[in-house]
Amino acid sequence: MAKDATKPVILWFRKDLRLDDNQALTAAHRSGRPIIPLYIREPAAAGTGPLGAAQAWWLHHSLEALDRSLRKRHGRLVLASGEALEVLCALIKESGAEAVFWNRRYDPSGTSIDIRIKHQLEKQAIEAKSFGDQLLHEPSRLMTGNGTPYRVYTPFWRALEGAGEPEPPLDAPAKLRPTSQLPKSERLDCWKLPPMKPDWAGDFTDLWTPGEDGAHEKLRAFVENALEGYKENRDYPARPATSMLSPHLALGEISPARIWDATRGLSQRVPAADIVHFRKEIAWREFSYHLIFHFPRLASANWNDRFDGFEWRNDSGDFEAWRRGMTGYPIVDAGMRQLWRHGWMHNRVRMIVASFLIKDLMVDWRRGEAWFRDTLVDADPANNAASWQWVAGSGADASPFFRIFNPVLQGEKFDPDGGYVRTYVPELRELGAKYIHRPFEAPKTILDEAGITLGQTYPKPIVDHANARNRALAAYNATRDAA
Repeated sequence: MAKDATKPVILWFRKDLRLDDNQALTAAHRSGRPIIPLYIREPAAAGTGPLGAAQAWWLHHSLEALDRSLRKRHGRLVLASGEALEVLCALIKESGAEAVFWNRRYDPSGTSIDIRIKHQLEKQAIEAKSFGDQLLHEPSRLMTGNGTPYRVYTPFWRALEGAGEPEPPLDAPAKLRPTSQLPKSERLDCWKLPPMKPDWAGDFTDLWTPGEDGAHEKLRAFVENALEGYKENRDYPARPATSMLSPHLALGEISPARIWDATRGLSQRVPAADIVHFRKEIAWREFSYHLIFHFPRLASANWNDRFDGFEWRNDSGDFEAWRRGMTGYPIVDAGMRQLWRHGWMHNRVRMIVASFLIKDLMVDWRRGEAWFRDTLVDADPANNAASWQWVAGSGADASPFFRIFNPVLQGEKFDPDGGYVRTYVPELRELGAKYIHRPFEAPKTILDEAGITLGQTYPKPIVDHANARNRALAAYNATRDAA
């Protein structure tokens, strides 16, 4: 039955806060109907909003940016709080809308909410359309030859690559058809998303510009300046060699298809190995969503239940030292302080700090995952959980538990001059490269010259890595023998 072209369509934004390459927006625009752009602040228990305090800061600025973009096209963002179904039904009644369009979510809570909403709206003869927009693949469709989900990344990558190039991204409409009278909106400031007293996010703006424009500028700068050499350079945290797109992807300010498209046609300028390696990073995000779609408890339960019997120490003092970047291992402390200062951490360092927490300190990976959720601006329910389980050895296609990073050697290999450590651990700034990753081995004369007193101006190591490694392997072997 044809819908009345004068009746509005509600365009429900979630983690797709952009106008460019937005499938639901394009469909709503092509329908010819007036559009009501809507963002709902759902209850925290729904698990569909920002994952933590750092991402709440980002969300505030992203919603401001989205509203500005809509106003340039004769639209305006409507903000509402409450259970999504109740908000939608009230808005349908008020506006006379006969359709609701949205882009699919793939996290467990979001998926279950959307299924229920679609069923209820269709019972009321409301057109409810969802679109595959946030991923390059649909997790329910990309399966192994046996019809089962992928459990190993490399075959998943081959399948994704073999599925052909994604469809070209869609440009944002130049103008939107507004409704004659938009419903009343809540005030974004009243949501109190950014921190106030204290403003611990004060340094975030040194690094980030939330919103669609910021995302496209990050992509442009990366393709022009850092894609060439990416395969090698991305492991060195002092080098500006990563895309920095993860926060924009987490809230959907840019689509993976748009990012993928930006790497096309560059083979004459950029080595193919760099392009493929970068695309594989996009595919890891896809794989993570594939896992969480088929294993909804990915963030709370070991993928490999053999690890359920692992004896964690969970020492609260050790966890606090790790959290504050006061472990006595400079590369670990630099990473944790970068996280607090900018809401982000270099990917190589994420692996180092996660390995240190799980294996040197024997703290349950779920505690680390929860801290990252709260402090990362790029917090992502699938990526975060899959990556922590990968390091822990308990996940799908995981790194073996017995692969235990030596934080000193990792620092010396990937931050050889100590530039990264000096940036985020200023009390070590005057220490030379020879001892920057092992100040606990420096002679007293060297420490004195650098103004360092171990145990006072900078902590002594909270564990001996060699002993901690042996302790972790013994616990792992006990778990394996009991299985």
